[in-house]
Amino acid sequence: MDMTLTAILLGIVEGLTEFIPVSSTGHLILASELFGYDAKEWAMFNVVIQLGAILAVVVQYWGTFWNAGMGVLRLESEGLRFARNILLAFLPSAVLGLALKDYIDIMLGSPSIVAWALIVGGIAILGIEKIAKPGENGSVADLPIKQVLGVGFAQCLAMVPGVSRSGATIMGALAMGIGRKTAAEFSFFLAVPTMIGASALELMTKGDQLVAGTSTVGWWEIAVGFAVSFVVALAVIRLFVAYVSRHGFAPFAWYRIVIGSAAVIWLMMR
Repeated sequence: MDMTLTAILLGIVEGLTEFIPVSSTGHLILASELFGYDAKEWAMFNVVIQLGAILAVVVQYWGTFWNAGMGVLRLESEGLRFARNILLAFLPSAVLGLALKDYIDIMLGSPSIVAWALIVGGIAILGIEKIAKPGENGSVADLPIKQVLGVGFAQCLAMVPGVSRSGATIMGALAMGIGRKTAAEFSFFLAVPTMIGASALELMTKGDQLVAGTSTVGWWEIAVGFAVSFVVALAVIRLFVAYVSRHGFAPFAWYRIVIGSAAVIWLMMR
């Protein structure tokens, strides 16, 4: 397949799946099997184009980030609490991600892990949807530290490809009584330092090949994937919050179970 076309397709997959609880990384790994390209050669691309989706969050919630940033500079209470909550929730995955990077890289090469994680995660979402009692929606800055750290540790589950970072954080938040809209927005905000950190780590370890021009996937493909994922993710964010505020997450759970089951059968028959 043409390299540019592959970059466009992967950018679409990333933009569609980054912020809904179906695992963007898992979909990109399965896409590598379906499209027949070498997943290892596109591994850095898959991580770095997530920054396009992160830029969509910053654009969509520019006012929130601006007010929080100004609040921190002015030492205002709300801005400081917002920054504290995002950083505290980010800390567990930052520490474990560095400690377990080699094991994570091994799992990223296993589409079977993705398939089963999609199924198990879908079942978990249905269970949490049934028993959780989400509270009222409010500001991320007003969340207590106990809930913030709980969401942070829930995010660590997403180190297993197919679990879904957004799914783990949103479901973790709902299980601790955070409202649906607030849970979704907290997941979006938490994605910013998490994905920037993951991309920076990937570039630090493998960026020398990209700079030297010896990697199969170059700057052009990354730029295309980045732009496509940004545009698609921006549309998804706007639709997703409105949808889950009214309808919940069950449709995403059933989607995961169907796709995961299909992937298991397909991988067994190959």
